[in-house]
Amino acid sequence: MNLETYITERKALFWSVSPQQKKDISPTLLVETMLNYGSLADIKLLFEILGLPETARIFFAATQNRSRHNYFPVVENFFRLYFQRHVL
Repeated sequence: MNLETYITERKALFWSVSPQQKKDISPTLLVETMLNYGSLADIKLLFEILGLPETARIFFAATQNRSRHNYFPVVENFFRLYFQRHVL
């Protein structure tokens, strides 16, 4: 499965993005939305498509040394611990 199909099948999660711009969703927005709102199956498929190391890189780039970001605190804490254990 490619990213465009993945996003199209989960279009309800990207309600803030216009239909014309859904094909141009950045990896940062994709990872943030899926980790915050996606189901376990959605997240597992995201890891298969992007790869766990790439997903972790995007996550840490968005959260490390930043006081403001859009991750829920419990989501940030969980995935910080998860990626530190399984990627780093």
